[in-house]
Amino acid sequence: MRRFFLIFIALQLVLFGIELTQPVQQHFVLPWTTLLARACVALVTLFDANAASMGKVLWNPSTGFGVSIEPGCNGVEACIILFAAIVAFPTTWKHRAWGLAIGFVAVQALNVVRVISLFYLGQWNATAFQVAHEFLWQGLIMLDVLVVWLIWVRRSPNPDSKSMGSGPAVAAA
Repeated sequence: MRRFFLIFIALQLVLFGIELTQPVQQHFVLPWTTLLARACVALVTLFDANAASMGKVLWNPSTGFGVSIEPGCNGVEACIILFAAIVAFPTTWKHRAWGLAIGFVAVQALNVVRVISLFYLGQWNATAFQVAHEFLWQGLIMLDVLVVWLIWVRRSPNPDSKSMGSGPAVAAA
């Protein structure tokens, strides 16, 4: 448990430090956030023609209301936390890869729902938007990370198995 915790914390420190650098922000985070805004517009326009994106902003050209997808709202930070938890957990690299792929999709899918819901809430009621943005969705995204990780851990192979290269497995009698 101690080893997991130390690796988990160290990975987060390193990854958040890297994420905050200007080159990573410019060449990865901002393009990802722009792609997220475009994906949200693509989904919204299936049902509502009053949506457009400009960079990282999802907006309604009719009302002028828009939501800017800022750092912390693009799912990158949540994925960093999930990545650190998965890599720190003692299991096979194959199982880790599966967890990283499925976890990334799960976090980003919920984040798309989050952005679209905030887009509509903001047009309906500013107070509801603030409450959902500041309290509800922050917690739900982190809960998503926790639930995805717990499901992944539950499906994890025995950490003492030979496939991890940790020596022979010993069964309790």
